[in-house]
Amino acid sequence: MSKTLLEIAVFSVESAMYAIQAGADRIELCENPSEGGTTPSYGTLVLMSTKQLVPIFPIIRPRGGDFLYTDHEFEIMKKDVLLAKELGYKGVVIGLLNADGSIDKIRTTELVHLAKPMQVTFHRAFDRCNHPFNALEDIIESGCSRILTSGQVPNVCDALPLIKDLVDKANGRIIIMPGSGVRSNNIKQIMEATGVFEIHSSARKNFPSNMHYNVWSMNENLQYIGVDQEEISKMLSII
Repeated sequence: MSKTLLEIAVFSVESAMYAIQAGADRIELCENPSEGGTTPSYGTLVLMSTKQLVPIFPIIRPRGGDFLYTDHEFEIMKKDVLLAKELGYKGVVIGLLNADGSIDKIRTTELVHLAKPMQVTFHRAFDRCNHPFNALEDIIESGCSRILTSGQVPNVCDALPLIKDLVDKANGRIIIMPGSGVRSNNIKQIMEATGVFEIHSSARKNFPSNMHYNVWSMNENLQYIGVDQEEISKMLSII
């Protein structure tokens, strides 16, 4: 049996390079961690496309908040998918819902067709859907390659039975990739309980500013979110 693949979500080019150096098998490339991840800037996409030492999947998400998109937002998503394809990325990450909580199957299918031959991951918009097993079938039919999910709770460790049920019902038709709260102290438990062979973590770590000068009256915390290389290495050693 092949080893479990570890995908790391990053929010900057620097973090992506650190994650790759630590041994990440795949990168989910995002910006704006406070929004849960949005589409990287044009400059980020262009620069990172020249550094694809492992597969890099940009997230295609025009804004934070919900996953119910306007016509203008959907046009942006289509253009961003085509840009990612033009730049030679191996995959993209998307997620679209209807107002009733069902999967926006029509638009998802359109994006999958635009993305070919790139792989398409359906992200944690899945965790806001109204019926996970109906959603599973809709996403399979749309042509996505995998689903990133925490099992409709904030921490995936609290939904391992649902993850296992999704794996069983998928039956090899699509990859179920658990994420959210995955760390070295629980990755083995998640793998053993679910039987997954791909797993997702941000391995987040807060770093202090390197500024020597700070205006203290601004009362700002200028730390930034990066990746913990040691944590990535620990997870990989367990895998």
